[in-house]
Amino acid sequence: MTAQEFLAGLPAKISPEALIGVETTFHFDLDKGGLQKTLRIANGKLDLLDGLVGEAKCAISAKSETLMNVVSGKENAMMAVMMGKIKISNPSEMMKYAKLLGIM
Repeated sequence: MTAQEFLAGLPAKISPEALIGVETTFHFDLDKGGLQKTLRIANGKLDLLDGLVGEAKCAISAKSETLMNVVSGKENAMMAVMMGKIKISNPSEMMKYAKLLGIM
């Protein structure tokens, strides 16, 4: 699975019940701008948009390969962050939703 496929599959993967009361926006900037997506959760709905749309509560930048290694469990998320392989603008926002999004 590629990072593009992983992100594109999130709206179908997460139940609407899990999104009730959640409002957040994530920017994914992968491969130094090669893949940019906005994940917006509001009103019980998750939308994946092309590009970096609006203001993000959390921005994540990494190589696609690193993100997928973390998602698959091949690489430890905390180690990837500490080694600078993944940059997260707001770690507390990421931690709130990492499990829901299947990132950790």
